[in-house]
Amino acid sequence: MSPRFRCLFCFSLCAPYFITGPVAGQLKFREVGSVRPVSNESPSGEGDRDSSLNTDTAAPTLDPRGVTLTKVSDGDGILPREHNQKWREYDIRPYTSRVTTTERPEQAVIDWVLRETGTEVWFTEPFGILNASKDTLRVYHTDEMHSVVRDVVDRLVSSQAESQAFGVRLVTVGNPNWRAKALPLMQSVTVQSPGVDAWLLSKENATILISELRKRTDFREHNSPNLMIHNGQSQTVSAMHPKNYTRSVRLRENAFPAYDLEMGQIQEGYSLQISPLLALDERSVEAVLKCQIDQVEKLIPVSIDVPTVSSARQTVQIQVPQLVSWRLHERFRWPTDEVLLLSCGVVATPVADRTLLGLPKLVGGDVGRADALLFIESNGKASQTLLGDQRSTDRSSPNYRGRY
Repeated sequence: MSPRFRCLFCFSLCAPYFITGPVAGQLKFREVGSVRPVSNESPSGEGDRDSSLNTDTAAPTLDPRGVTLTKVSDGDGILPREHNQKWREYDIRPYTSRVTTTERPEQAVIDWVLRETGTEVWFTEPFGILNASKDTLRVYHTDEMHSVVRDVVDRLVSSQAESQAFGVRLVTVGNPNWRAKALPLMQSVTVQSPGVDAWLLSKENATILISELRKRTDFREHNSPNLMIHNGQSQTVSAMHPKNYTRSVRLRENAFPAYDLEMGQIQEGYSLQISPLLALDERSVEAVLKCQIDQVEKLIPVSIDVPTVSSARQTVQIQVPQLVSWRLHERFRWPTDEVLLLSCGVVATPVADRTLLGLPKLVGGDVGRADALLFIESNGKASQTLLGDQRSTDRSSPNYRGRY
């Protein structure tokens, strides 16, 4: 090979590595003999970005404040199935079509499913979905979870959402010594809430106990004893009343008077919510109970100095409430032919008793305490209960046979 030909051959092999000037800024070398043009600006305006680079090593996206933004992807559009999850749809129209007391009857289905399964199973592994419309409950989860969901839905749908009659009676007794004679009539039940006792009684023994309690001078009943509740739905009984007090003082400049009194308000009384669910055979019932009692025990006065136009000193009085509250949130299960009795212990009375021998107290004093008792019993389907009550009323009505 001649020297001139040999030089031309070597230059053709080495030329890509010796290019300089403007052309060099437009070329990017990936391997020997491979040349790829790169634009200084991408169409999206994001600058030079090589799509062949690993996205994990790319610089993070920053907002104008310099904060790193969360990386979001569209995913592959396929639901995870690592634990053999299945998609199923449950027809809940036989239940929701009969519940007319609320705009969203399907919420009760969701609530009872979460009570049975727990909440965390829908937000951790394995991946799951729980969604309800007025017609359909959609569930994506394992076979074990579907078995639990199916049991809850059957208990709601099979009852056809007919209203159930429940006797819910809230009473108070001033002294807890009623237990001395009543304990032989009752069977103790385990309770998780501190300070709360529970028993089961036959309906006959419950009638005897209430009759004996009514003979006491410290006995008070706070609500009507019967409620009509759709199976699975919630019903609330409450007796709340506002109590106003002087909360604080707000000073004003260049005004007369130089202050304003800020008023506050506290809701006193009790609120009881019950959500029952019958078993498929209707031989047992379970209920979630939420009860709260709030009472202003007394208002503690505090004197505050306020400025006046003259140099004379002036004071105003504000009030700091001393509250007494009690809470119960628990779930119970018992046979439908028995009565559940709960004792909340000696707590603030649900309705403050500010009378003495039926007359208003002339001198203010601390509110009282009482043993709050809650009787709950299932009286069967509402239609049957109302029919039975009507027949009893007809039998008890006197028949004058046209003499009057």
